[in-house]
Amino acid sequence: MTSSIPCVNSSLLPHDHDHRLHNAIKALTLLHHTPCERPLNAASRLWRLPNVLPSPSLSPTALTPPSPASICQSVVATALAAGYRHIDSATAYRNERACALAIAASPLPRSSIFFTTKLPPKLRGYRRTAAFIDGVLHKNPELEGYIDLYLIHAPYGSSADRLGQWRAMVEAQKAGKIRSLGVSNYGVHHLEELKKWQSDQEDGGVLSVGQWELHPWLPRKDIVDWCRREGVAVQAYSPLVRATRQQDPLLMPLVEKYKKTPAQVLLRWSLQMGFVPLPKSVHEERIRENADIFDFELTEEEVRALDTGRYEPCCWDPTKEKI
Repeated sequence: MTSSIPCVNSSLLPHDHDHRLHNAIKALTLLHHTPCERPLNAASRLWRLPNVLPSPSLSPTALTPPSPASICQSVVATALAAGYRHIDSATAYRNERACALAIAASPLPRSSIFFTTKLPPKLRGYRRTAAFIDGVLHKNPELEGYIDLYLIHAPYGSSADRLGQWRAMVEAQKAGKIRSLGVSNYGVHHLEELKKWQSDQEDGGVLSVGQWELHPWLPRKDIVDWCRREGVAVQAYSPLVRATRQQDPLLMPLVEKYKKTPAQVLLRWSLQMGFVPLPKSVHEERIRENADIFDFELTEEEVRALDTGRYEPCCWDPTKEKI
């Protein structure tokens, strides 16, 4: 990595977390939305409060047993009470309903909460996608008729399947059912496939967000560079590497220097890389701890040193899926 890494300067991180912080993060994570009741910028909602973005699930993949709905609902309630405003859900996590109930039970207005969910990895094509989006909204009236961000969870299936999914999502966005569109786990070849299709359409929609497993041992330079060129916001799932690197020699000097936990150092690195990190926890103290990363800053040298350039995923990796 070079010195062009988009870092958030400490001068933009006052203890009172004023509008300068909001504007700094907004500049890094600007998302494109269709017009709605009032001008909507998702980034301002994602980062309105001084925290990183929680995922209320226990797993980023459909391959791990989902958390019981009762646990998920209480975790979301705890996170919202702690100041979090983005809930990263998915049909595959089996927690959409629990998240919607937690949103409804919160004293916060729906408009202040940014809700993400994802198309199931095994669902294929245009018609099934269109029907499925309607089903999510029908089953979860607490969402008040719209999803803030909808992602294709994985690039499985044929090119026609993927492009059909995207076309259905674009139409749902035009109908006001979705505010922003994105993909998850796409490789550069999948991203290029979508870009080419969009260029051939009168209105092929806007790719606003991409979500990948990202951390120092999986920085995905090719994908991140592509997103930066195309103006796509990058979300990082498993930024804590599923707690498998807590004692890593790369982290220990920084933990000692800044008097922070390994998780906080990893989240700070993710932020300074320009990512939107999505930490996960069921413990209230860790939920609050994960948000306490705005009172220190890694140097550019430290950010570069943590970018190992390795390929060591801790989850699945559909980016390798062939077209």
